[in-house]
Amino acid sequence: MKKIGFLSFGHWTPSPHSQTRSAADTLLQSIDLAVAAEELGADGAYFRVHHFAQQLSSPFPLLAAVGARTSRIEIGTAVIDMRYENPLYMVEDASAADLISGGRLQLGISRGSPEQVIDGWRYFGYRPAEGETAADMARRHAEVFLDVLRGVGFAEPNPRPMFPNPPGLLRVEPVSEALRERIWWGASSNATAVWAAKLGMNLQSSTLKDDENGKPFHVQQAEQIRTYRAAWAEAGHARAPRVSVSRSIFALVDDRDRAYFGGSGQEDDHVGFIDEKTRAIFGRSYAAEPDVLVKQLAADEAIAEADTLLLTVPNQLGVDYNAHVIEAILKHVAPALGWR
Repeated sequence: MKKIGFLSFGHWTPSPHSQTRSAADTLLQSIDLAVAAEELGADGAYFRVHHFAQQLSSPFPLLAAVGARTSRIEIGTAVIDMRYENPLYMVEDASAADLISGGRLQLGISRGSPEQVIDGWRYFGYRPAEGETAADMARRHAEVFLDVLRGVGFAEPNPRPMFPNPPGLLRVEPVSEALRERIWWGASSNATAVWAAKLGMNLQSSTLKDDENGKPFHVQQAEQIRTYRAAWAEAGHARAPRVSVSRSIFALVDDRDRAYFGGSGQEDDHVGFIDEKTRAIFGRSYAAEPDVLVKQLAADEAIAEADTLLLTVPNQLGVDYNAHVIEAILKHVAPALGWR
């Protein structure tokens, strides 16, 4: 069995061709799509986080709202940019959302990707320490977040507090300690995948990664997953890790599908640069009749390695169409591949 969820970047634009013309449209439709996905039998509702863009940004109000409207589906992010985060405040927000959902949060975090503005995290009040890069700062924020999420007291109590304190050092509240095992790291390189494994985080691998050896994207991604699992085993963690990959996959089952995506199947990987130094490989998308899709996806080594598949959805096409996209995969593709 493979868990199948959707991943929304949450775009909006005032264009008359968009079903999400405002932030309110995107937020409310994100909740409705999660409800619809749960009713269809999908396993997860995940959301991307970008700052300074007309896309979803602050995730925790949305995650809490989805948690209050659903009862079974996993609720997550892929990913939160830790360069922008206060780790202690994030523990409070994430714990509150997890408690509201009954322990269904699957929180993906990472060092982030190139953003809309130069060094956007500095406008949020964050600076790398002496000798640090922004990526180092993100990993430091992540380590503090993981440590505080353990729920151990660390703050000296006021001897004359407004309210009575429990004995000992104080922790932030609320803390959902069980969430610690449901934190995922979005790794673009093999090295950061190993780092995540050592810290006991699950692995999220996106539709792009560092091009480390020139092989096809899905092969490099599968190698990354195997490297991660080997590092996990070496670290001696008691539980088994989880791994997700993201893909754009569209089963062409009606005229709408063919009109939107019939000619848009990107059948080859692309190589580019995500900053001045990092050469990245971008994985192909899939758009075909279900029988063709089954054969194509069966040859994707990284999908085979992962236990969770996140379907990136075109959220501006509206809730009804995106529910149809998810249903088509669950009904026409997943059973033939043994995922259902």
